[in-house]
Amino acid sequence: MRKTHVSKTIVTLALLLATTIFTHPAAAWADKAPDFQLQSVNSTELIQSRNYQGKVMLVNFWATWCPPCRKEIPSLIELQKEYNDKGFTVIGISVDQAGVEVVKKFTDKLAINYPVVVGTSEVARGFGSIAGIPASFLIDRKGNIAKSYAGYVTHEELKKDIDAVIGL
Repeated sequence: MRKTHVSKTIVTLALLLATTIFTHPAAAWADKAPDFQLQSVNSTELIQSRNYQGKVMLVNFWATWCPPCRKEIPSLIELQKEYNDKGFTVIGISVDQAGVEVVKKFTDKLAINYPVVVGTSEVARGFGSIAGIPASFLIDRKGNIAKSYAGYVTHEELKKDIDAVIGL
């Protein structure tokens, strides 16, 4: 019985952390997306932000243990399918501390169709004051952060914003 209580407490604390509304104003976030080079979890390839210049990107900070992050993933998979041919990509940046294998197993299980990397604190700082996850950044073709999102974002809101940035 005690073990169940402890497990529930841990899950509750994780939910609170993951759904924390950022206390920093959007102005504390970067205006321009930082350059980054991070290891893909699904190959030996390095994912370099400069390889996506001229594309619209949705950079999503997330973790395998985060319920709102997990809830967003099917939407991100759909957006990748729908907008890939329109010069758009999602890049998932995992903040998991458990290692690449945990993230890879998770991405394989969900058949995630966009690049996923394990982030660093330097990359997170480059985007500004990230105080919780999920956190996402919609980046225009010039590398500017067009919109930032604190917490879970609905599919409809993301679609509307991507359409506006792509020019549809």
